[in-house]
Amino acid sequence: MKKTFLILILAATVLNCAAQKISDVKPEIKSGTNAAQPFLFSLNTLTAENTRWNIHYSGSYGERTNGQFGYDGLGQQFGVKGYLGSRFTLYATAAIGFANAGGVTSAEQAEVIRDLIGGKGIRGFRLGAGLGLSRDWSSVGSAISRITASFDQTNWRMAGNLRFEKAFDKTRDKLDFITSFGYQHRVSSILYLGLEALGQDLEGFWEKDEAEGGAKVMIGPSINLEPNHSKLSFSISGGPVFYATHSQVIPSEAIREIGSVASGNGYIIRALVNFNLHR
Repeated sequence: MKKTFLILILAATVLNCAAQKISDVKPEIKSGTNAAQPFLFSLNTLTAENTRWNIHYSGSYGERTNGQFGYDGLGQQFGVKGYLGSRFTLYATAAIGFANAGGVTSAEQAEVIRDLIGGKGIRGFRLGAGLGLSRDWSSVGSAISRITASFDQTNWRMAGNLRFEKAFDKTRDKLDFITSFGYQHRVSSILYLGLEALGQDLEGFWEKDEAEGGAKVMIGPSINLEPNHSKLSFSISGGPVFYATHSQVIPSEAIREIGSVASGNGYIIRALVNFNLHR
């Protein structure tokens, strides 16, 4: 655990030093918060004022977590995110996991989300809803529904998600619940610091035979770096994973942010590089 926090603190220090150095060269404050994907565990929608199409790569390392992004070992994810017009956002990913014990597997998902409130500009409150499909590590398909909320201002932003998942497999839960929240504050013209929290498989609080091992919670620091006049932006987040409840059912291989093994608490560190295709 100490090793995890030391890594995160070191990353924050390096990014802050880089931000101050670049800010000294070009000290400017952007008029809006236009990051395509500032958070690691909460999905935000795009607007006509955002850059329209982006591709990203994210990697993670976790111990005693298992599952997408929390894969026990090194996890890799490639994704695309774009604004379709009329307040619609497309988000699609493909993930590859290299397990500590050996072996490689993959998972994919795609969603379309529409802002129902707001969404015509970057600043202010936005509330959206969307649908999608996924294929997990064991080739089981699922239907996805997601509610997104965000509030963006010049010097701070927050975002939260509530995701529902219905797997097309009778051995899985009738419905899975996942929620997340992130907050970031601008500390220089290009650097944001904050925190992220994630609650996963919350049905474990009332279902003793929850199929993914029980309810899990993660909270940790969040960093976003957006260099001026660059097509690249960077994010990092992570922290301890706590198992709030335990299920005796053998965990499935459903797509999960912080894993599906209830054998003890663990940790995860996840980083993302976003490339703006139009800036």
